[in-house]
Amino acid sequence: MNDKKTEDLKGTVLEPKDLIAYQDGSVVSRMLVYKPQGTITIFAFDAGEGLSEHTAPYDAIATIIDGEATITIAKKEFPLSAGQMIIMPANIPHAVMAVQRFKMVLTMIHA
Repeated sequence: MNDKKTEDLKGTVLEPKDLIAYQDGSVVSRMLVYKPQGTITIFAFDAGEGLSEHTAPYDAIATIIDGEATITIAKKEFPLSAGQMIIMPANIPHAVMAVQRFKMVLTMIHA
């Protein structure tokens, strides 16, 4: 995997929920780190928006930084709110739905 061009945020104090804005009726993302070893992406979901069930080849850690969401893993629902996180295992179906507007940091470990 080649490094994509991303902002150089190293050595900068960041407020994650201020790095991305909500957009009505949309899911917005901003990639902060894109390396062969993994990625860190911030998402903002408008209420009622989500990601349909899918799988990923790597473990993914979702950290909720604002609002409330339901994350479904293997058909089991997990309600999450700001300050909570969940690990979605590789190759297991999962989905994300905004109960209300919410933001999350998604960290994927490529191993």
